[in-house]
This record gives sequence, C-alpha cells and structure tokens, in this order.
Amino acid sequence: MVRSYGQPEKTAKNEIGRQGGFTFLGLMFAVAIAGIALAGTGALWQLESRREKEKELLFIGEEYRHAIGSYYEKSPGAVKQFPEKLADLLQDKRFPNPTHHLRRLYRDPMTVDGEWELIRQQGRIMGVASRSADKPIKIAGFTAEQEGFDSAASYADWYFIYNGLP
Repeated sequence: MVRSYGQPEKTAKNEIGRQGGFTFLGLMFAVAIAGIALAGTGALWQLESRREKEKELLFIGEEYRHAIGSYYEKSPGAVKQFPEKLADLLQDKRFPNPTHHLRRLYRDPMTVDGEWELIRQQGRIMGVASRSADKPIKIAGFTAEQEGFDSAASYADWYFIYNGLP
C-alpha cells in the first residue's frame, strides 16, 4: 500500500462511516413514510368504526321502536299504554304469563355511558334517541319509519318513536 502524506488513508472503516449517514437518512425517511401511512390508516379505521356504530344505532333503535309498538298494541283492555320503563319491554307483567317484547336492553352505541334519551308522553316511554351530538355520516337511504333522519344535525335528532302506524 502506498501512502501519500496529506491525505487520509482509505480504509474499509472510513468508507462505512461515510455511508452510515446516508443509511440513517434513508431509515428516517422510511420511518416518516410509515408514520404518514399509519396516520391515514388510523383515520380510515376510525371512520369505518363510526359507520359500524351508526348501523348498530339504526338496528337497535328499530328494535326499541318495534318493542315499544308491541307493548302498546298488546295492551290489555280498551286503553292502550306505553311502558313506564325500558325494563317493562323485557318482561311485560300485565298478563298472567309475562310477555317479552325485547330480548335484552341495548346500550346506545354512540355514547360512552350507553344511556338513551327517553322520549316520553304523559310519563310513559314512546321512543328512544341517542344522546350523541356527533353529526351522522349517513344522510340518505332511510326507511319510511326513519323519515326526517336525512336532515338531522346530530344522532340525538334520530328519534325512534312508535307512532301507531304499520
């Protein structure tokens, strides 16, 4: 090996050291790209999760609407009544053999505490609504029973009320 004075000797160690900066820069760039991709995936996952909760809210709300309707229509005697509490839908004790209008009490999927806003008429429950102030994703394609849902400003404006119509 010929050595010239004034210039550093080229060794394998020096060459690796110079390339190490580029490797680190490339690694940092890859980490940044992965972070951006994960952030985008997280946003999509959050939107899809909210859509699923919205579908669940529509299903559960209709379950309550139909259960309240069943309770009302099966009222004994001439005067029809709505239930006093949601638990009355699980076991209707107005008959010798208790009737079940709903299998279980459902939680509001849009709120953390799962509590429903109870819509009352003369102290009795005629419907339920979510307590969520979030803006709905779905704005079209509702059933006739869900009339008005398309113009709702929040999920709290989706009223699942039994109105006596078939």
